[in-house]
Parts: sequence; C-alpha cells; structure tokens
Amino acid sequence: MEFRHLRYFLMLAEELHFGRAAQRLSISQPPLSLNIQQLEASVGAQLFNRNSRGVQLTAAGLAFVPAARALLAQAGAAAQQARDVAEGQSGQLSIGFAGTMLYCGLPQILKGFQASHPRLRLVLRELSSAEQLSELMRERLDVGFVHTPRVPPGFEHILVASQPLVACLPASHPLAGAASLGLEALTGQDLVVVSRTVSADYHERILLLCEQAGWMPPVVHELRHWLSVVSLVSQGLGVALVPQALQQSALAGAVFVPLREVDVRYDTRCLWRSDRDQTALKDFVLAVQGDGLRG
Repeated sequence: MEFRHLRYFLMLAEELHFGRAAQRLSISQPPLSLNIQQLEASVGAQLFNRNSRGVQLTAAGLAFVPAARALLAQAGAAAQQARDVAEGQSGQLSIGFAGTMLYCGLPQILKGFQASHPRLRLVLRELSSAEQLSELMRERLDVGFVHTPRVPPGFEHILVASQPLVACLPASHPLAGAASLGLEALTGQDLVVVSRTVSADYHERILLLCEQAGWMPPVVHELRHWLSVVSLVSQGLGVALVPQALQQSALAGAVFVPLREVDVRYDTRCLWRSDRDQTALKDFVLAVQGDGLRG
C-alpha cells in the first residue's frame, strides 16, 4: 500500500466516477483503475462495486474512508514536522548556562529567540561550566554558556561577555564605602570562592591573585554557585572576588567595590560542538551574536 493509492481511493470515493476522479487527479482512467485494484489487493477486500449504474463504495470501502484520511493526515503532519525541524522552526534545543548568565542578558536573548521560533522548545539547564562541558561532549546539550578561558578541541565558540572581577564585601565592612581597593587591603580575611570542581580555572586564578597580592586567606569557603558566594559574604562570613554582573543581584548585606591593578577578566563563551549540524542551533548562535550579552 502506498500513499498514492490512498489519495486515488479518496478521490474516487468522493466522485464515485472513474472519469471525473481521473480528471481531478490529472491522470488517465486506466492508471486510476490499476491503482484501485492494487489497493484492494493490498487491503484484502473489495472497496468499490462497479456496475452499469456506476461506482459505489462497499461496506469495507465505507469503513476504509476515515482510516485512509487519517493515514494521509498523519503522513502530512510527519512531513511538515520534519521540514520544521530541518528549518529550525520545531523540535528542541537544549541550552546550558551558569547562574551568573541571568544577570548578563541571557533572559533577553532567550525571549527574543523564542518569539522568532515559537514552535521550537527551549530546554534550559543550569549547570556549572565543568558540568556543561561534560554534557556537551556527551551530546546531552546543544549549546552552553561557559566561563572558561580554555576551549576544548572539537568545539566552536564566540566570546559573548568579558567582565572584571570586583570585591564583594559585607555591608558592615570598613572598606564597603571605598571607591576602589587593592587586594592587599583584604590581607588576613577569610575568602569565599566558587568551588574548584565547579569552575577550576577561576578558582585557581582567584587564589593566584590573592597569593600575588600577599594575601593568604586563613580560611577558604568553597561554594557551588556564585550567588551562594555573595549570599555568604552578605552574612559577614568572609569576602570574595566575583564577576561584576553579580552587582545586579541586589542581595541585601553585600556591597561591590572595584579592584585596582587586577587585569583578570571573567569571560563567558557560547560553546557548541563543531560537528553539530542543526539549523536551530545555527539560528540561536546568530541570535547571540546579533544581540550580544552584557559584560
């Protein structure tokens, strides 16, 4: 049974006349008759009665009409779905991001992209940079927003934000009202930092900055999220060096002071596998390039 057979059957069922049905199908009558015979052989039942008075549907033919319509409708829907996915208008796009991205313009990017791709399902997953890299390598993510200066082989990327680190201090700290400060001013104080397992690059960079400034923190609190870092600082349990965008968190009890003579930037890259051939992914990357993120 072929879809052509179903179309021919439904046309003949509507016209109940071989000549008129063939004309509407833009074929001659013999091929129509042959296709109906082939369909009846495939179904294993006579679908039409043919006599001198014309053509009539049999009981089997009447029962077959809604089924044939449903089959053609399903085939049409499947074909349309395939076209939509190929054109990036349907299907699913899995996007990884670290929590700080919520303060770097990512929600606006997502909102604009979703408006232009209303039938495309965006699946958001908040993960650390290390977790995103692992999921991207396993092809469980289509694209990620990672904080790392190093891009693994086999990946494409664009730098979407680069922001300075700032000092995050409790509101009660003596330096909370300073216009800026050097790291040596924080010597002897406890440090709150994002965990090495979450962001190894920036964990090591922050500790190195402290060492270079002669500040060897007596206690280092390691947390999984930058917002948790800011929250702990706001409770007076240490100080931290955090990405500037976290100022927008407006967390009560925490203040942010620019750092002097610190040239380390907190870079954000949009990252995806080089071998990923997906129209929706290409469209999303173009949206990120076009709108940009705040840094």
